[in-house]
Amino acid sequence: MEKPAAAPYMLFFRNSGPEVYQHLSPEQRQKLVTSWNAWFEGLVAEGKAVEGQPLEEETRLVSGPGGNRVVDGPFPEAKEAVAGYVKLMVGGMEEATEIAQRHPGLVYGMQIEVRPMVNHCHLGVNVNAARDAAAARR
Repeated sequence: MEKPAAAPYMLFFRNSGPEVYQHLSPEQRQKLVTSWNAWFEGLVAEGKAVEGQPLEEETRLVSGPGGNRVVDGPFPEAKEAVAGYVKLMVGGMEEATEIAQRHPGLVYGMQIEVRPMVNHCHLGVNVNAARDAAAARR
């Protein structure tokens, strides 16, 4: 059976702010950091993780016509705000889910949202404009 072509998936980390790990001893935190790094570095070595980045808690929400409503955060009511992400290139939703299930932060209450990325927008927005422009400059 032929292996499915790799496709992009995003893992969004939620409920992983500093307050989640406050109760851990320094040794427990170090163990978590070491296992978290091993999880990510293993995915990079396998060619499955393309990039990953934690996100600051500082937030700005832009909305309204013309973006005229700007609200600064962090928003305490948004406990499950996205705290970071990893972009994967994998064979499908099942593989992306299995990778997420191995994350060492899950035992402390972290949640990981697994979402496929698509090459099209339902509105018709050109989601590949930056890639196409970069290719044209080469």
